Amino acid sequence: MTVHDRKLVGVLGALVGDALGVPVEFQDRKCLDKDPVQEMREYGTWNQPAGTWSDDGALLLCTLEGLGQGMSDQHIGQLYVRWMTEGYWAKRNTVFDIGGTTATTLRRLADGESTSSSGATSESSNGNGSLMRILPVALTFHDQDESMMMERIRGIGGMTHAHERSHLACIFYGLLVAELLNGKSASTADTHAVKRFTPYLLNSPEESATFERLVTGRIASLDRNDIQSSGYVMHTLEAAVWCLLNYDSFENTVLAAVNLGGDTDTTGCVAGGAAGVLYGQDSIPPPWLSATVDDALVTQIAGLVALCT
Repeated sequence: MTVHDRKLVGVLGALVGDALGVPVEFQDRKCLDKDPVQEMREYGTWNQPAGTWSDDGALLLCTLEGLGQGMSDQHIGQLYVRWMTEGYWAKRNTVFDIGGTTATTLRRLADGESTSSSGATSESSNGNGSLMRILPVALTFHDQDESMMMERIRGIGGMTHAHERSHLACIFYGLLVAELLNGKSASTADTHAVKRFTPYLLNSPEESATFERLVTGRIASLDRNDIQSSGYVMHTLEAAVWCLLNYDSFENTVLAAVNLGGDTDTTGCVAGGAAGVLYGQDSIPPPWLSATVDDALVTQIAGLVALCT
């Protein structure tokens, strides 16, 4: 399997994971335990047809397009504004959900503020709105100088979520995806990502306790009840990594993520992106894929992925 194939399935996996989670977003875990998601559903929370991705997938595609075309952070920010105002890259051009921090900061960008100052910096602004769209940065810069990947992660993620915790969460995920792109197993990729991540965490010692479960390797052995799945960036990152390390296929990983409940679309998107890179071609159940993207869109996305080298 080529690296290009892994990248493409990573993007498609993120969109499928997002779409699986959209109909049950905000549902309680106990409710989903009684009626777990097992296939692509329609309508539900947002009254959307089956296969509809949310702001997560749309902004991820904006990021992919911007990087493929060599855009600056500022221009990528304007693609995000186009999504908010025009439904750019949204399924059927319909915007039905947007996080509070993202909405506030994108309005700043629409008013002409620089991406270097638009992002929210308070500790209370550590939602998962940057993590959900950062996958294309790892896909683009995984085999280049690591400092370049870090610069773009901080720039692209920070235009909305600029607290160091959000930066570090995106960095960890980016390093994990980079290791998966090299063909490593989930557990080996996680081990290597932790090793590469440690110097960044040492530069932010105030965040060490927050990342303890990830960097000590405890995350995989935790009970499901110890994994949270709200819109908090650390909950999403931990849940995605936990699912990746505890399940053995794309299908099982993403269903486990969505059935945690809560912010199901973003947990599904983040886990689905990593699982797509890990498992590659033919790992996504065909009914899920066809409900989410048609052949023309797959070709379009593949073209953008090819540019991200």
